[in-house]
Amino acid sequence: MESQAQFLRVLRGLDGKPYSGYKAIKGEYQLGFYGLFIDYVQSDPFAPPTRIRARVPMDLLRLTADEISSLEQKIATEDFLTRRLVAALTELGAKRRGSGRSGSILIANPGQVVLARSSIKISPDSIEVRMSIGLPANGRRIRAKDAEAMLLEDLPFLFDLAFSRSNFPFDELSAHTTLYIDQCALRTSLAESDLIAFIGDGAVLARRNGVSDLPMDEAMAVHFQSPVSLRVTQKLPSGRTVSGMGIKKGVTLIVGGGFHGKSTLLHAIEFGIYNHVKGDGREWCITDSQAVKIRAEDGRRVSRVDISGFINHLPRGRSTTAFSTQDASGSTSQSAAIVEAMELGATVLLMDEDTCATNFMIRDARMQMLIMKEKEPITPFVDRVRELYEQFGVSTILVIGGSGDYLDAADVVINLDEYRPYDFTEKAKQVSKQLPVSRKKEVTAPLNPIHSRYPRSPDLRHRLERIEAKAFPTLHVGEEFADLGALEQMVDEGQLRAMAALMRFALDSYVNGSTPLRTVVEQSILQVLKNGFESISAFEGCSGFYALPRALELGMAWNRLRSLMIR
Repeated sequence: MESQAQFLRVLRGLDGKPYSGYKAIKGEYQLGFYGLFIDYVQSDPFAPPTRIRARVPMDLLRLTADEISSLEQKIATEDFLTRRLVAALTELGAKRRGSGRSGSILIANPGQVVLARSSIKISPDSIEVRMSIGLPANGRRIRAKDAEAMLLEDLPFLFDLAFSRSNFPFDELSAHTTLYIDQCALRTSLAESDLIAFIGDGAVLARRNGVSDLPMDEAMAVHFQSPVSLRVTQKLPSGRTVSGMGIKKGVTLIVGGGFHGKSTLLHAIEFGIYNHVKGDGREWCITDSQAVKIRAEDGRRVSRVDISGFINHLPRGRSTTAFSTQDASGSTSQSAAIVEAMELGATVLLMDEDTCATNFMIRDARMQMLIMKEKEPITPFVDRVRELYEQFGVSTILVIGGSGDYLDAADVVINLDEYRPYDFTEKAKQVSKQLPVSRKKEVTAPLNPIHSRYPRSPDLRHRLERIEAKAFPTLHVGEEFADLGALEQMVDEGQLRAMAALMRFALDSYVNGSTPLRTVVEQSILQVLKNGFESISAFEGCSGFYALPRALELGMAWNRLRSLMIR
């Protein structure tokens, strides 16, 4: 590691020279109390910024071993320190130092959920900060004095403000990690209580607006209160006790009039796979970690998926036991999404009729009479939803407002009236008895067992360097752009960036034509959890802008690559 004096000699000698001269400072330096690792230097002031790591001694903060002893504590603590850095950067303020990105300091900015991130890495003796900076320039000429001020004044100011013991809020850190650990424990306890979701009393489910993930203003918000018949109470590791609505395994319908909060409740459930920060309103909205939102997705790619349990005997005898298409319809895409999710280990399906294919969800008695079954390839979901639970252990939570035929399949019916939930299960049973359905069940054979598929991609291997995240939610693979907009449970651009790195790593390590897709994605995620994000990086050092996706989303991204080969 070079000294500060050596660093300054090199940097000051670059003043006024062409911007490409900045490449001379690539390396490792000890600058005062912190070590600086310049891993990548931008080629132009308008190019992607310079990637750096700064290693601050643990003595500056002195976290105890107990505070980072478990994976959960480490994730929560690293998340908290990232938020501290963001706050410090706000206090420092933006400083423009010339052309393009000159003077910018970029740090991953966490939203409302706590994720495993690459922005901070805690080790017993140091805190490593990973960020990007825009090296200063006049036009395309180096401004060495401004670069010196950034690296020897601004960065130490940020680290001291964020990490120094003299003003560090240890009580807030403790509350942050305690909340996270309680949320993890509550999610683990769901299975022990035969539950798939929990919505805490007092929760604020509605968001501020359609583009904000912040909670609705307190003056307008309706606080969630569980129906007495569905209320459960859970005791958490911290000693805290929480009560709220428990949703049991099986088939659950969310019903109610339009604009009364059905989709809002489902959204809270689908994002309950994550732990939310204090003040979000959804801190105690906790969902089975293997819950997946399913929707129709016209035009998506499907590769060798057995959808015969939902769609069979297509015209001209086309088989659906290993169905492939580059342009799926609403019904074929939704069928494939269900089977793919189950292959990847999903245990809960979340659906909103607004984003489902109508002909996939239901075929009523009149349509059955008009179009005979032998001419209709689709077995509607209403005729499979019980079988999915009883034979495969896959539960369903469904928002429904247009088809009462689902009442016969439901274990629980929750009615939303002005954002307040009511247990309508008994009333739904009475309606089913009074008005029995006249449609015929269209199942002709049981669902096939879920088969593993094996990815192979020799056509991608020579383009590993061209797997990258583009504008969220688009993944760039070679010449292909994969739209991941239908993966509605992704919440952070960092997850998309991590997906690109995970795919590169998996193609080089696991994808061989004989390893199942589920194993590929689960082993890739496990690699990060065991060895850190740097272990999957194809580049020197490690980007600070990764956030860990679930194996489920990673697998669903694989399934949307048009160039992926499947056996």
